[in-house]
Amino acid sequence: MKFIFLADKPETLPTVAKWFLNEWGHLNAAATLERNQTKLSEYLNRDKLPLMIYAVEGDEILGCSYLCHHEMSIYTDKEHWVGGVYVEKAHRGKKVASKMVGELERLARTLGVEKLHLQTEHLDGGLYSRIGFEEIEQVEYRGVKVSVRMKSL
Repeated sequence: MKFIFLADKPETLPTVAKWFLNEWGHLNAAATLERNQTKLSEYLNRDKLPLMIYAVEGDEILGCSYLCHHEMSIYTDKEHWVGGVYVEKAHRGKKVASKMVGELERLARTLGVEKLHLQTEHLDGGLYSRIGFEEIEQVEYRGVKVSVRMKSL
């Protein structure tokens, strides 16, 4: 498995937009494929936030995840976030997500980031608890109860 930037394969942006719509579109009534594509086009970076990476094997994209600023609007003091961690169903259970987050942590350190935050619907933290993200609190955000977590780099 290797990692590449969305910026290295911008033609795949419609695929990611569709993944996100299918996975999380129910959380935002205004979500559309076109809106997702427009938003994700901001992630076509390699050396600044926001940026997105893919986990790939050969020519196959296994999943994606991103680094961004202020993922949750209720936390203006929490700047750097991991988000959009998505793995294609056929590749789940193969540690793709944990490896992608590890790569995002590495990239964040190279950009001078000292703390990463994330939110998960898995209130026990799931994967994120196992890879060192500690819970800050549980809140309801956009109608969904989430665990908000942080990891010092």
